[in-house]
Amino acid sequence: MSKAWIQAKHPEFVRDLFKFFCQACETLERQMEGFDADGTVEFEVLRDIVGTEMDKGLLWRMKDTAHHVFRNDPHGQLGGTLLDWAIGYIFHETIKLKEDAYQKENYAPWFHTQIKGDPQSADAERDVAGQLFLVLSQTEESMRREIARIRFIMAKCRQLLPGYLHTHSDNVLLARYIFSQNGLVRSVFRDEYEGLVRAIYGDEPERMYVLASQSLRMGGWIEEAAHALDKAREQNPDSRIVLQEKIIIDNWADGVQS
Repeated sequence: MSKAWIQAKHPEFVRDLFKFFCQACETLERQMEGFDADGTVEFEVLRDIVGTEMDKGLLWRMKDTAHHVFRNDPHGQLGGTLLDWAIGYIFHETIKLKEDAYQKENYAPWFHTQIKGDPQSADAERDVAGQLFLVLSQTEESMRREIARIRFIMAKCRQLLPGYLHTHSDNVLLARYIFSQNGLVRSVFRDEYEGLVRAIYGDEPERMYVLASQSLRMGGWIEEAAHALDKAREQNPDSRIVLQEKIIIDNWADGVQS
């Protein structure tokens, strides 16, 4: 990929990075909540979210996109450098969690059966099996530490992302994603959601909805654009940019009716 092409696609990469992060947080947190409940995670889910070099999963795509975004950012923010490292860390830590989940899911039951007793096994073999099982039994503690690190790094990413995204406050694709997938974004950022919007759009939260309306309108999604505009008007009905977008939407509606 040429650097010029990456820079030209930068708004899309920024949107994709934010999208991947939200999706990854949702999937990983669901698995980690399962571990909190019964000490297990689903190996297949972790395998799919990581993927392979030939069939990259969500975390792999997120890591690669982070490299495109942060290593080709003309602003060169420290926050971007930290995010690039942190997102890569989530990827690698999840690989370790996946491998531990495989061991626990596939070998722990087998070892337990062997130790409980194969009458034909020699005492020395059963003794070795017991010693090996002690190592395997430490897998759950390893998973606990890996999950704690993933949660910690994701929390720090949620702290760093708003400040970084402030320099992309004119990104219509980002605004459209936050609007269109607002339920997911809110579930990921929770009580940090208002701070996210404020960090990106400052004292003009209506700008997010106006930009989303513009993106939807340009894509031909006029009804959805009008819905985004309604949200902008709820925020600040007297805003100049809101009124300008309303004129455009109204003119389109008049043209359709005529």
